[in-house]
Amino acid sequence: MGALPLPKELEEIRLERNCSMSWSSSDFRPSAQVSGENGALEEQKSPKFKKRETEVYIGNLPLDISEEEIRCLLKDFSPLHVHRVQNGCRCFAFVDLGSMQKVALAIQALNGKLFHKRKLYVNSSNRSPKRTPEETERPRELLISEKASAQGFAGTTACPQLTPKASGEPCETEKPKTSFFAVPMEMRGSFLVLLLRECFRDLGWLATIPSIGGEVGLLVTSTVPQTPFFWAMHITETLYQNMQALFSALAEAEERQPYLQDSAVRRGTRGLAEYHLGDYGPAWNRCWVLDRVDSWVVVMFVDFGRSATIPVQSLRTLDSDDFWTIPPLTQPFMLEKGILSSNQVIHRILKGKITGALNLESHILKFEEFK
Repeated sequence: MGALPLPKELEEIRLERNCSMSWSSSDFRPSAQVSGENGALEEQKSPKFKKRETEVYIGNLPLDISEEEIRCLLKDFSPLHVHRVQNGCRCFAFVDLGSMQKVALAIQALNGKLFHKRKLYVNSSNRSPKRTPEETERPRELLISEKASAQGFAGTTACPQLTPKASGEPCETEKPKTSFFAVPMEMRGSFLVLLLRECFRDLGWLATIPSIGGEVGLLVTSTVPQTPFFWAMHITETLYQNMQALFSALAEAEERQPYLQDSAVRRGTRGLAEYHLGDYGPAWNRCWVLDRVDSWVVVMFVDFGRSATIPVQSLRTLDSDDFWTIPPLTQPFMLEKGILSSNQVIHRILKGKITGALNLESHILKFEEFK
């Protein structure tokens, strides 16, 4: 497949995971707290243990595990010394096995193994952590400040976590943490500028979005799974008029618009294709060709914020500027708190208020739903 004339492929991203099943680069720094002889957490003012080539790192351990249990876990490799660390709601250990060969064998035997219903992360202590298979499968998210939204990132409030204070004491609820998500490529300003230039020959639509505020009603047209991002139509009298004018024009023109010649279908082509509106059935709508592979094309339905792969021969011509005077009916939003549940909200109206916009992606508005 050829490269799109669009921003580069999405960066690799991950979500800050639930503290009871997580690890991060902070696991490789000595904790400010370590377990004392009586099991209580003691302050460690000057942590100075050194990582050795003969040490193995074991992450995602149960919070109540003892050093003796860790020794038992590694009994086949004759551990010489165990250094257990509890950092907040994370527990991990550095274990000296005496040789690099034993470290390699321990990694091979234990990495990814289930232990007390937790998947262990095992690596040599002098290497940076690689992501576990579970994290590789997780959707588009990454730990980074919202200040970096110039690179396409944003934050949203996550659910409270439970943090044990010490052995035998009840958990206390932490303040809600912030999870961070990459802004989807098709919502980024660089992508939308290209779309507006090639389809509408006008960038004015982007400039009008930040002026929206206060209480609003949004008709959801598409969601980005496992993220707070979604596309929706801002319900106003202007939207109603634009929908009537556009859909009437497309309905009248549908049968008169010829199918595109095979040679004319390429990246950047404007066209007309069937878009399936769920229970409402299919309807012909404006689309923009993102890429082509043999007899298939990837198109974006600009009025619904959704892409689809369709046969080349199903595309009708729609290159007259008369069909592109009305700006996109839908626009990108981000849920202020939480994540929208899959496709259950598609074609449903959400009521709430606009609370602001993303830094440096000011065309993406933050939305808080009324409960």
